[in-house]
Amino acid sequence: MSAAPFSADINRDALKRAAAEAAVELVQDGMVVGLGTGSTAAFAVEALARRHRQGLRFLGIPTSEPTAGHARAAGIPLTSFAEHRQIDLTIDGADEVERGTLNLIKGLGGALLREKIIAAASRRLAIIVHGTKLVDRLGTRVPVPVEVVAFGLEATREALEVLGASARLRLSPAGDPFVTDGGNRILDCSFGPITDSAQLEQRIERIVGVIESGLFISRADPVFVADAAGVHRLDSARAIAAGHRSW
Repeated sequence: MSAAPFSADINRDALKRAAAEAAVELVQDGMVVGLGTGSTAAFAVEALARRHRQGLRFLGIPTSEPTAGHARAAGIPLTSFAEHRQIDLTIDGADEVERGTLNLIKGLGGALLREKIIAAASRRLAIIVHGTKLVDRLGTRVPVPVEVVAFGLEATREALEVLGASARLRLSPAGDPFVTDGGNRILDCSFGPITDSAQLEQRIERIVGVIESGLFISRADPVFVADAAGVHRLDSARAIAAGHRSW
């Protein structure tokens, strides 16, 4: 009986790897590729490294220092915004994906600011997730991470709570405040199921002291979902209307 969870984890990782492989098939020669952060995105980095060894030529821009280290160790050539302002495709994970809209919550890995900067500069953002990340409403299972400056954090937290959040300062494993790659703090804000995520994103970002939120609205396209039935692709209404489903 004790072996079942271990087996389930292995199967889940195999599905995540399959979803990553499907997303990596979108990468073409000469592309600039955003490299996501987190355990699922790490499978995409591994798949990209293998395709690079097989002759595919591309450059990567990582969303975090851990991803940069992983990519370098795997032999992926990296670049930066100083050389390339536009990213062709970013492949990343997500903490929640809303059915229908494909809106996201990201940032439980602590890289939400760089992830959103890279997503905003990308022509397309391909998301890879396990089926457990699909929800009917964002905020159902996970909080919304909000990156804030350390100065005045208490006042910023109070302003977020006025919006209806239960805001908790994220701590490191050692019990100290978690510090992002940008030197900021993260408040994990539980709102419960969110009825209007686009409006909430705007209200959060109007608060002085907030740098960015983990709400990614109208950015994902497509989403590769791995579950017990295998891997399936979800395309946004925007992509279908624009005829992008084949790419």
